[in-house]
Amino acid sequence: MFAGIIESVGEVVSVAGGREGRAVVIAAPFSHELSPGQSVAVDGACLTVRDLDTTTFTVDAGASTLERTIAPEYRAGTRVNLERAVRAGDRMDGHLVQGHVDGRARLIRLERTGATRLLDFQLPAEVFRGTVPCGSIALNGVSLTVNGLMEGEVCQVALIPYSWENTNFSSLAPGDRVNVEADLVGKYVKRIMETRTRAV
Repeated sequence: MFAGIIESVGEVVSVAGGREGRAVVIAAPFSHELSPGQSVAVDGACLTVRDLDTTTFTVDAGASTLERTIAPEYRAGTRVNLERAVRAGDRMDGHLVQGHVDGRARLIRLERTGATRLLDFQLPAEVFRGTVPCGSIALNGVSLTVNGLMEGEVCQVALIPYSWENTNFSSLAPGDRVNVEADLVGKYVKRIMETRTRAV
């Protein structure tokens, strides 16, 4: 379980493999603190540490991960948001993020208003239906508040300077894709409502 509070922005060192699975080596400042088997959210996708050294760690992205996330777009030099799993007793400064990515969203507009950046993302239809204004959403693993919803399954979020400078959002341009995870509570409520509707 994660909180959507990014610890650091790492960098992909190398990618090996094909459509069935890829090994991704990532440079991170906390690599020396990890152990094989630990979970790290890479752009919001919960992945397991396989190997590591003092400066890098390696994770495997299986076929399901490659199908659902932006992992197929990773290349040497790609900047990735990183967060280690929340420990019992830690403050929950963001919201409950499972690291189970629901799909990919596309950045369609970026506007600066004073010190704030407004980003409009086109969401997968399934995610959009369970998203509410002022609710939570995780984009590339970052816990964000839904600033507004618009036609065309568009969700707007607002980034303060700290979030802009300490995540990989500053590397994005319109047309780029990000991982998206819908709010956990919203997903359960949506599922319950759909089940009740079918039962009537």
